[in-house]
Amino acid sequence: MASKRKNDMSLKEVIALITLLDDPDDLIFTQVKDRFMILGPPAIPHLETAWENSFDAIMQKRIETIIHDINFEAIKKGLKEWSKNDQDDLLKGILILSHYQYPGFDEQKIKKQLGQIKQDVWLELHDDLTALEKVKIINHILFEVHNFSGNITNYHAPQNSFLNNVLETKKGNPLMLSVVYSLICKELNIPVYGINLPQHFVLAYVNDFTNLFDANHKTFSDNILFYINPFSKGLIFNQKDIDNFLKQLNLEPENKYYLPCSNAEILKRCINNLIFSYEKLGYSDKVTELKQLENQV
Repeated sequence: MASKRKNDMSLKEVIALITLLDDPDDLIFTQVKDRFMILGPPAIPHLETAWENSFDAIMQKRIETIIHDINFEAIKKGLKEWSKNDQDDLLKGILILSHYQYPGFDEQKIKKQLGQIKQDVWLELHDDLTALEKVKIINHILFEVHNFSGNITNYHAPQNSFLNNVLETKKGNPLMLSVVYSLICKELNIPVYGINLPQHFVLAYVNDFTNLFDANHKTFSDNILFYINPFSKGLIFNQKDIDNFLKQLNLEPENKYYLPCSNAEILKRCINNLIFSYEKLGYSDKVTELKQLENQV
């Protein structure tokens, strides 16, 4: 009963705060906003309802500002906690970031979509397949059955960096297509990991993840069987192709261009892609916010 009274009091407070949002005094608005920031995400549905029922443009704008700021602080906190405790869970980090552009989207829908792709691949797999044969099956399911492809027309569009949008449109940039690919592989215990190339992102099929370096930890190992380019419908290539790619960019070969990167590096790369996209669009506010998010990872 005490808990119910506490919830009722909270609801009464939210309603009272909402009634103050049309007050012309900026000081009062600041105080109301600060209180909503303390109440956090549970207040958002009430604010959304108030926005829908309001015909006051100023009040609607104020509500939009508060919702955005609550959501942004929740994402910052979520990424910081992910970086500290959950880096092994790439999907969780990617979903947290997706809320930046799509607050309140259905995470269970995303997991269901990924689960369906995984199921379709699993039905075609068996124990006698080679690594190359497994990848050919994944390529068939992803790029022919589910029709995923690189978004060549709008390569730098920010939507290409949000997992929910990529799963919906079946189009994405190299990084996010690689994320989808690697998430499916992880669920199927197939050792495929991200390679953080300059100006590109690909995958590696790893033979033995615990032995990527030789004894002196300097020499590139042959325990990577081959590389995969999801942006080119799963094209298979080898180390020499990376050598040539780096030569074209006038870059010296370094282990980091050949070996799997961390999930934190993947998330940082995703945020950097978004920063670049929004800079091209002239959205300086978003660029500033994304740089803050990058600092949490």
